Amino acid sequence: MRFSSTILSLSLLGLVVSSPMLKKKAATSVLTASTYNAIQISSGTAGTAETEANALFANIDMNNLAGVSAADLNVIKGIHDAAEDAEVQAFNPAIAAASGDAATALQNGKIKNKVLKLTAEVLGIQVDAAQGGSSSDLAAEQTKLAKNIKLDTAAAGQASTSVSFDEST
Repeated sequence: MRFSSTILSLSLLGLVVSSPMLKKKAATSVLTASTYNAIQISSGTAGTAETEANALFANIDMNNLAGVSAADLNVIKGIHDAAEDAEVQAFNPAIAAASGDAATALQNGKIKNKVLKLTAEVLGIQVDAAQGGSSSDLAAEQTKLAKNIKLDTAAAGQASTSVSFDEST
């Protein structure tokens, strides 16, 4: 009898451990690491930065940010970092060296780049928060994003120039 109950207990334990309801499905990655030059949104015309930045993250399930994979979160943070580095190391010096229409087009490109950077920053904070992290910087970053979207929209139709910048996301 004791032997039978041990076998029964082990059998039930085996069923419970192999149950699909208890297994956590690994998050599937939907983003691919790239280079800044491949994902930059600064070229073309001003006024579309929000749409262009959001398009880069279109495959992220915005209704399930807790399910974003660690690899995708790294890509999101990498996009932010690359855009920030491009702003400081490439846009700022290029704008300082330019004048007239060229400087305006570079400034418009910088604003579009800031929208990209801040979109990635806000999304990264939202994912972190959904996965149990902090969202303390979210409101401030959303305010900055809204400001730069407004600047981009105000310049709609104007030329926007990108800069070449070598960094991986």
